[in-house]
Amino acid sequence: MQSLWLPMGLCGSLWVSVAPYGSLLTPMGPPHRGRAARDPSDEEEEEEEPWGWATADATPPAPPPPDTRALDGHELKAELLLARGKGAGPGPSEENLTRLLRQREWGRCRNSSFSYGERSLLSSHFLPNREAFADSYPQKAFCGLFSPDGSLFVSACQDHTLRFYWSREGSRLRPFRSCRARDVGWSVLDVAFSPDGAHCLYCSWAGAVHVYDIYGEGDTHTALDLRPEERRFAVFSLAVGPDGREVLGGGSDGCIYLYDREVQRRTLRVEAHEDDVNAVALADAGGQLLLSGGDDGVTRAWDRRCLGQDRAHPVGLLTGHRDGITFLHPRGDGRYVVSNSKDQTAKLWDLRRPAGPGGLEATRRAVARQSWDYRWQRAPRRALTSPPLPGDTSLMTFRGHVVLNTLLRCRLAPPPGDGGGQYLSAGCATGAVIVYDVLTGRPVRRLTNHSGCVRDVSWHPQGGALASASWDGSIRLWTYQDPQEEPMGEPQGGDPP
Repeated sequence: MQSLWLPMGLCGSLWVSVAPYGSLLTPMGPPHRGRAARDPSDEEEEEEEPWGWATADATPPAPPPPDTRALDGHELKAELLLARGKGAGPGPSEENLTRLLRQREWGRCRNSSFSYGERSLLSSHFLPNREAFADSYPQKAFCGLFSPDGSLFVSACQDHTLRFYWSREGSRLRPFRSCRARDVGWSVLDVAFSPDGAHCLYCSWAGAVHVYDIYGEGDTHTALDLRPEERRFAVFSLAVGPDGREVLGGGSDGCIYLYDREVQRRTLRVEAHEDDVNAVALADAGGQLLLSGGDDGVTRAWDRRCLGQDRAHPVGLLTGHRDGITFLHPRGDGRYVVSNSKDQTAKLWDLRRPAGPGGLEATRRAVARQSWDYRWQRAPRRALTSPPLPGDTSLMTFRGHVVLNTLLRCRLAPPPGDGGGQYLSAGCATGAVIVYDVLTGRPVRRLTNHSGCVRDVSWHPQGGALASASWDGSIRLWTYQDPQEEPMGEPQGGDPP
C-alpha cells in the first residue's frame, strides 16, 4: 500500500492510500509532525488482523494477565494496602463487611468509629454500579469535570455549549446554567476550574484560552491570548495553578504555554515535544512540578522554577508507551501519575523513577513504526500483547480499555495524595467506563450504557460517584446501588466476567 499527496485546487489537498488491484482511495489525513517514515521491516506487522470496536455491544479480547512485579516490591503497594486497612498489624485483615460492622457495634473500633483504613475498605464494596442521572445533547460530549469542592459539574459539547450542574454529594446532578463558548473551532477540547470554583477555563482550536465567570451577572468570557506562532493552532489540555494565577496549556505546535492572569500576558513558551502536546498536568500541590505528554509517546517533567531560562530542559522523562499520550492524571503528591495512550494501555508511574538507559530512543523507534491512525482505523492486534520497551520504569500497565477516535482520558480515584488512587477509571471507545484496581491491574467494574466512545471520566472529590461524557451526545452519573434494592432501571454495569 502506498501513500500519495493529491492537490485539490481551491479545496486543499488530500493524503490517500492506494491499495493494489484498483481498490478505492481511502482518506488518511496528513501525517503527524515528527512521526518518522515507516520502517520497511514492519511490513509483516501491518498485515495482521486489526482489532477495535464501534459499539457498546462489542467485547474486546481478554488482555494478558497484568504484570505486578514492579508494584509488588514498591512502597506504593504497602501504602495502598494500609489505606485499605490491610497489613497494618498482626493477624488477618478484617475484610468481611458484616463482621466489620459488628465490631463497631461491640465498641471494638477505635473511638467507636471506623479508621481511615476501615472506611477505605468499606468504600471498596460500594464502587459505582448503576446509572443515577443522564442528560442528552444534540452533539458529541467531549468533557465532563467536577469542581474541586464537588459542588459543581461542567460538561462541554460539540455544540459549543458549556453546561453547569449543581452536584449534591455526587448522588444527583441538577442543571444550573449554560453558556455559549467563545472562539470555538470544532469543539471545546478541555475544561478546568479555578481553585475557588468561581471560574471555568476552556480551550479549543484557537490561539486563546477563555475564562468564564460562573457566578457573574452577565455572560463574561475573558480571553487569555497565548500568541502562538502557527496560524492553525489548538490547546488540547489545560491545568490551573494552585492559586489560580498561572494557566498551563499544551499546544498543537509541540510547545507548552504558561499564562499569568495577574499580569495578563503569556510568560513562557517552551518547545517541549516533537509532536502535539495532548496532555498537561500539575504533579504537586504547590504547582512547581509540571507534566506534559505528547504524540511522541513521552511524558516530560518540568521544574517551574527553572523554566525562565533561555533553554529549558525537563527534569525527568517517562518512556515506555509505543504511541502518543492522550491524557495525564497525577495523584497530586508529586510522586505518582497515570498516563493514557493510543497504544491501548494506561501506565502508572513513580516520578522518582525516570526512564532507564535507551528509553527515549526505544520510544522514538516504537512511535515511528506506528502505521495506523487511531482516529478512524482499528488498532493492530499486536498492541494487546506488546512486551515492555527498554527503559520502561512504569509500576503497572493497565489493559482492557480501547483508545480510538479521540483523546480518551483516565483518572485516579480520590482523595489526592497518600492513600488515594486505589482505583483508576478509563473511558473506552466501546462506550464503556472501565474501573481498574490499581494494585492488581485488573478491571473490577465495567459500566456500559453509552452507545458511543467515552471521552472523559471524572470522580466526585468525595468519592463514590463517577461521571462520564460520551460521543453518543450524553453525560451520565454512576453511583452505587444495593442489588437487593428496587432497581432504578435495567442494570448498566457490574463486575467484569
